[in-house]
Amino acid sequence: MKISRSARVSWGTKLDKTYPKGIHIGEESYLASGAIVFSHDFTRRLHSHTYIGKRCFIGANAIIMCGVKIGDEVVVGSGAIVTKDIPSNCIVAGNPARIIREGIRTVKFGQIDTSNVLKE
Repeated sequence: MKISRSARVSWGTKLDKTYPKGIHIGEESYLASGAIVFSHDFTRRLHSHTYIGKRCFIGANAIIMCGVKIGDEVVVGSGAIVTKDIPSNCIVAGNPARIIREGIRTVKFGQIDTSNVLKE
């Protein structure tokens, strides 16, 4: 597995050990408890690389399927099932995961950067 030293993986997170070299987690990303990251698909006899970019947040009990590429600064909602590649700077949620907001920025561990949000 290639996990950045600055990434954090919570207790209870499951990283696929069937094809460990297929797991890639970028700098300052955070995977919450219960998240699962797959690098194989038993039914299709597939082993593939799965990527999580920099400064991403993967919510509790989210599932990242084999071969998916998640861009930088992405927030994956709790319980989401990511079946396709996700571009950088967005929030995804649901089953299957869909983009619900674009153009976001994150800081360390995928926390949404609110410094440019207008205060009401």
